[in-house]
Amino acid sequence: MDFLNKITRIKQANLYRSRKVNEGAKDPYININGKSLINFCSNDYLSLSSHPQVKEAFKQGVDQYGVGSGSSHLVSGHSRAHHDLEQALAQYTGQQRALLYSTGYSANLGIFSALKDELDWVLQDKLNHASLIDANQLIGLPVQRYLHNDTQSLSSKIAKQIGQGMIATDSVFSMDGDRANINDLQKIANTSTAFLMQDDAHGFGIFKPNIPENSIYMATLGKAAGTMGAFVAGNEDFIDFLIQKSRPYIYTTAMAPAICVATLKSLALIKQGEQTAKLLDNINYFKNISHSLELPILTSNSAIQPLIIGDGEKALMLSQKLFDQGFYVAAIRPPTVPKNSERLRITLTASHTKAQIEQLLIRLKNAL
Repeated sequence: MDFLNKITRIKQANLYRSRKVNEGAKDPYININGKSLINFCSNDYLSLSSHPQVKEAFKQGVDQYGVGSGSSHLVSGHSRAHHDLEQALAQYTGQQRALLYSTGYSANLGIFSALKDELDWVLQDKLNHASLIDANQLIGLPVQRYLHNDTQSLSSKIAKQIGQGMIATDSVFSMDGDRANINDLQKIANTSTAFLMQDDAHGFGIFKPNIPENSIYMATLGKAAGTMGAFVAGNEDFIDFLIQKSRPYIYTTAMAPAICVATLKSLALIKQGEQTAKLLDNINYFKNISHSLELPILTSNSAIQPLIIGDGEKALMLSQKLFDQGFYVAAIRPPTVPKNSERLRITLTASHTKAQIEQLLIRLKNAL
């Protein structure tokens, strides 16, 4: 295959992706190629990845367990740290049990793979994360999407389905930052043979989990919790079923126990609420200033604040202009977002100062 020709065409369409090397970060700063920047595209929403207590907990975990787990959960890799974290996450979410996965992507693949022989259909929000779409394709069911956050569209499509189904949605949508109405989705599920699954990767730790009875809840630990990994929470029988049938869980080396020790400390800090309060205050401040500057930011109450540019080349140029002025805001292009909705995805953290937020928005206004 002619990969060079394919890459050339990707570049010509302004869709080529390259990695910037992070040489050290202390939120909200990041060092890229020797240049210190204020980072406005991190998912470390509560600034816990560099929190002194979380780092110290991680070091203690390494001293006790070593660096890696050494095996899968079902052989010898399931440590006391994994077990304690699962119990703590179940308690925090109000569910009977929780099950750890190495990543959010593998957790979604794991849920769908376990349910392969149980489902006749799946309906997904149009803007769901790629891992939900890929998981759907993995089990061989058609990818059916309803209009974004449109319960009428969902109801119309459900009426045409036969057999056991599942409604899958992001809780906070990763590119738009808006939130699904979980209660409305559950009401629709109750009128059919479907159950609800939500991916709360971008809401966990910021907003209180809303988990209807007999639904499936997945959240990641590499964003607001500041560590890595993911978990699925639900009733006793469902989690036990995942342990028996979820191939990405069964055949993957367990994540490092030290990460679990660090995450337990993150969870304790989340419960205290101080970091969450700082983030929510920054979100409100950002919205007020961007409104006063008449910047066309999409409506969002989450840490994700998108500015739609509508052109890949312009989005890249604007991102580079901010980079040159000391601000790191990544340009998001297809296939991550639909064509003509290219954007700057601005994300806020608990450690941003109001001065930094205001400086970014003023520079952005001038650049536009």
